[in-house]
Amino acid sequence: MKNHPRPFIIDVEASGFGPFSYPIEVGLALGQDERYCTLIAPAEDWVHWDENAQNVHNITRDTLLQNGKPIKAVAEELNEILGTTTVYSDGWVVDKPWINTLFNMARIQRRFFVSPLELILSEEQMQIWHETKKHILLETSSERHRASTDAFIIQQTYMKTWTMIN
Repeated sequence: MKNHPRPFIIDVEASGFGPFSYPIEVGLALGQDERYCTLIAPAEDWVHWDENAQNVHNITRDTLLQNGKPIKAVAEELNEILGTTTVYSDGWVVDKPWINTLFNMARIQRRFFVSPLELILSEEQMQIWHETKKHILLETSSERHRASTDAFIIQQTYMKTWTMIN
């Protein structure tokens, strides 16, 4: 069996779930066990904060203010790491706008492409996705809902489902 390329996965945690939310953490799953994750210091006019979202990702606004990287630095790092590659998101409909928000605020052109994970999933993979992901979550015993962990779980699920059908 031929080795299958490992897709790069991106995941974004945000200040909330609605249109006034903004990115607070970005995570990448890259090569074998290679990850990137950083908190993002909010812009001055990024004030929306949803306690329900905080309860999901367990990141406080104070944590962002104390430990978050400047928006421009995060955008530059993402461009440097990803170049002109394509990264995939299982929540593209929200992750891509948050990534765009980050780059627009940084006033930096994004060089990489963000595409929906569904573009590279086969019908067979989609049929076994949720059950496979559930098993991977149990195997990794991952309790932490954070961007790089989520991206890694998605990448592992992709690779496992691909292996199962090939």
